[in-house]
Amino acid sequence: MLIDKNNLPLVAEEFMNDVHFEDVEIINELYETVQKYKNDKTEDNKNIVIEIYTKWFNHTVDHFKGEEDKMLELHFPPYMMHKGEHERCLEHMRYIIENFKNSGDEKTLLKYLEVDLINWLVNHIQTMDTVTAMFFKTGLSPCAMQH
Repeated sequence: MLIDKNNLPLVAEEFMNDVHFEDVEIINELYETVQKYKNDKTEDNKNIVIEIYTKWFNHTVDHFKGEEDKMLELHFPPYMMHKGEHERCLEHMRYIIENFKNSGDEKTLLKYLEVDLINWLVNHIQTMDTVTAMFFKTGLSPCAMQH
């Protein structure tokens, strides 16, 4: 297991926590699959890694869209900043899987999962998602919450 969902920061909206838990389940499944591939680099194992990564990518697209739709619906002031962070994340995810598909080298993929992704995920939840969830719950903008 790469990420223990019990150690994941929680936000004020349950639907967001639920989606984060789903993400972690798929990420852990992907991580285990990459470990198997690392020890047995068959084409079948490579294809399974790509399949699970694609499942995670599609889940992440839906995850972000759900948050973004609600931000638009509620006129969340820093919508573009939060959406921009989502877009950077998806672009990085695309780069990582393309690199793996082309090279079959799992080192970059493992570094991404073990370091970059964990740091990004925890930071994103603790900052942007926490503020966004509080806005969803209270209707208060981030600036109003500081006073």
